[in-house]
Formats: sequence, structure tokens, C-alpha cells
Amino acid sequence: MCLVLIAYRAHPRYPLVLAANRDEFHARPAQALHWWNDGVRMLAGRDLQAGGSWLGLDRAGRIALVTNYRDPSIPRPEGTSRGSLIGEFLGGADRASAFASATAARAGQFSGFNLLAMDREGLAYVTSHPEPLARMLEPGIYGLSNKQLDTPWPKLLRARERFERELATDHPEPAALMRLLSDRNTAADGELPDTGIGLEWERLLSSAFIVSESYGTRCSTVVLINSDGIVTVEERSHATDGSATIRVRMAYVSEVP
Repeated sequence: MCLVLIAYRAHPRYPLVLAANRDEFHARPAQALHWWNDGVRMLAGRDLQAGGSWLGLDRAGRIALVTNYRDPSIPRPEGTSRGSLIGEFLGGADRASAFASATAARAGQFSGFNLLAMDREGLAYVTSHPEPLARMLEPGIYGLSNKQLDTPWPKLLRARERFERELATDHPEPAALMRLLSDRNTAADGELPDTGIGLEWERLLSSAFIVSESYGTRCSTVVLINSDGIVTVEERSHATDGSATIRVRMAYVSEVP
């Protein structure tokens, strides 16, 4: 997942509004959003190569998501998939703060990552680079891609501006958030970050929604939790040309953990 916009206790009617794109190689097999029944009971997509996920929720309204940290110079350890962190949090009993601290302490076991984990206690953020760090976030609006939280990459700045406009309405609409996530406009070369992957890839990855034959936006996910505890989730899976292939939408009342 390479673009995340999250409003945490920043809207009078919705304690959480989240819009996110997961970008990945199309050859990597995955299942769309569904309730897992083997082991952890969570609502998530599944990475069929490593077995983990990129974004998940549970019946209590807890949520976790992970993005990779983009820097090809960082060694990739042969260890547990960072996608396993989703199930670890949602399947465990630790509060977000404790889980975040424990995850930062063993960050070296994983390839570079960022993690967001939320429960009724609060919203925790973990990054593995440049040094492992865990902290609780204040209420506010945040953006995350493949660097640290709120790193001002062009795609994140454009998407966050549109996200904030949608949050100014009484009822943020999933359809409007999906349109925000579908933006294919790329940044000008002078605005591009240099993350060590070459100019052609920097151009491709500079749009909120990425389309190419080999790599692109595999799914777009919107999550809203209102003040009554009603969780609404919508996800669209995408083909190599960017067209939607699977659409999932569901709502449920969160249970007190």
C-alpha cells in the first residue's frame, strides 16, 4: 500500500475516515477483502505469496495497515513478512501503544516499513527507518506513502488537499474518496523525490493511482467509522489497465473490545 490518508478524531461525526491505495506487482497473487476464518478473525485482503495483509479491521473497530519504506539501499532481511503485523495486532490483546513499542523494538526483523495501528486507546505510528520509532498520534489529518508519516511527496500533497475538502462536508462520501484515490496525474520531474529507483519509476509512482502492465494500484480501500460505532468499508480491486474487477462493500456495528 503506497498512499494512505487518515483523519483521526478530526471530523465531528466520524472519529475515523481512511482512504488508501495498495500498490504492488500484478504478478503477486492476492485475495480481495473478506472475513478471515482461519486463526485471526479480521476483515482484510490476503497476500497469497507471504500470507499476510496490508490493511485489516476487526469486529471491535480496531484497524492496522502497513506500507513499505522505499529505499533500495536498505538490506532486505530474510525474516517474517511485514504483512504479518496486521494479524499480530488484530489477533492479539495488546493495546496499540504497547504493540507499537514492541514492533519498533524488533523492526530489524522486517524489510523497511511503516505501520499504523488504532484501537479505542488511540492511533499509533511505527516506522523502521532511519531509526525505529513508535509514537502515539494526536487527533488530526495525516498522510503516509513510502517514507515517513507526512513526508511531502507530490502525490500525498495533492491527495491530502482533496481529502481535507471532503472532510469539510457533514458526511464524507465513499464515492468521493474513491475518486480522490483514482487520480492518475503524475508530478512534474522537478517535483519528484529521489528514492534511488530511477527517473522512469519515480514518474510512474508519482500518481495517486498507478497504472502499468507490471506494477500498479491493486486495490483502493475506504473506511469510515461514525460516532455510533458503525464501520463502513468499501474496496475496489483493479486490473492492469486500472479498471475495477472486484467491488466489496459492507457495514457493521463495532463491538467494545
